[in-house]
Amino acid sequence: MVQSVHVAVIGAGAAGLCAARELMREGHTVVVFEKSDQIGGTWKYDPLTESDPIGTDPTREVVHSSLYLSLRTNLPRQLMGFLDYPFPENRENGDPRTFPGHEEVLWFLNKFADDFGIRELIRFNREVLRIERVDGRNDKWVIQSKSRGGGGGDSLFQDFFQAVVVCSGHFTEPRIAQIPGIEKWPGFQIHSHNYRVPEPFRNQSVVVIGFGPSAFDISRDVARVAKEVHIATRNPNVKSAKLANHDNIWQHPMVKCVSEDGLVVFEDGSSVSADVIFYCTGYKYNYPFLETNGIVTIDGNRVGPLYKHVFPPALAPWLSFIGIPEKAIIFQKLELQSKWVARVLSGKVLIPTEKEMMNYVEEYYQRLENIGIPKHRTHYLYFEEVGYSQWLAKESGLPPVDKWRESMYAECMKKIGNMEDNYREQWDNAYWETIIKGESSH
Repeated sequence: MVQSVHVAVIGAGAAGLCAARELMREGHTVVVFEKSDQIGGTWKYDPLTESDPIGTDPTREVVHSSLYLSLRTNLPRQLMGFLDYPFPENRENGDPRTFPGHEEVLWFLNKFADDFGIRELIRFNREVLRIERVDGRNDKWVIQSKSRGGGGGDSLFQDFFQAVVVCSGHFTEPRIAQIPGIEKWPGFQIHSHNYRVPEPFRNQSVVVIGFGPSAFDISRDVARVAKEVHIATRNPNVKSAKLANHDNIWQHPMVKCVSEDGLVVFEDGSSVSADVIFYCTGYKYNYPFLETNGIVTIDGNRVGPLYKHVFPPALAPWLSFIGIPEKAIIFQKLELQSKWVARVLSGKVLIPTEKEMMNYVEEYYQRLENIGIPKHRTHYLYFEEVGYSQWLAKESGLPPVDKWRESMYAECMKKIGNMEDNYREQWDNAYWETIIKGESSH
């Protein structure tokens, strides 16, 4: 029997907007809670940074977005849209580049919200303080929130829902590498979460820790003004050497230790005297508002137990998470997860029993352990993105996802992994358009 459910969506970023649209399409009633006064989530640039540059002080005023001013997508615009709502190829006065800047993505999300009537579902300036079940019932949740009023101060609210979809993102709470000797190291430390522009690092010697897209981008951005930039990574194949085509960027193995004279020592024994250590080391999942009496926990940056990264078996389908997996085609993943959740809630799609879901989760964890994937990478999809997306599409009653998406994503990840400079500018659009048209004609 098809049913309509009263659903709360937490967050009005890309995940929340996508979830709201799919829930509405399935006939559910939806309320979206958004802490700020705008949509966009992490895609909304905020020049403000936190008082603690590494983001570990619990008393700091938290800034949600981690965007730096120069940020561009690391996927081409063909992969930045939704399956039935593509990212525009070009628009008047828009960003003409294949890999657009964050402003273009925010414009796209605003247009998406307006085209599907999502904006009127959003309660802006509503910070969620607590979410928990009522009387132990999985299908009744209370949400306590506060409205950030103007001169009248804050107002407190309490609302009840049958289901909650958590879409609050996970690019706000920094993860910091543990470095021996760091307590006495005299230099400046900062996490990429609090990076906006390169100017503060002019003429300084900077060590960047990390090997992901943010380390790639920020090292190049800072190198425009810094004296020198040294990238430290856990990649076992990296040797200390100057990067080709760069006068002031070096790569190294991971940092071994630091000392109170300002020295940074790498695992191969080489060292540099540095002014700044830059942590491009990722983020921690954090849901301080969610109370499940220990059913859902975060252990070693693993949110669990979650069936297919979405449903906690003991609370399914009344509690779900959208957007947890990383290393994926972001918007495609959000859309497919949202379709699945919406159709499960309406009763059109069935999920396994709690016991079957738990068995799957335990087997999945064991498989990760067997192949050497650490716990903090539980939600990294890497090239399992394809199988995951196809599974979600099938479960939701959709046709298979186009194969060119897999190929294009793999090509992007290869270029980033090889640290290929200017891969965005050298992207062969004509080649990919031929591939797309060829597949579409079959």
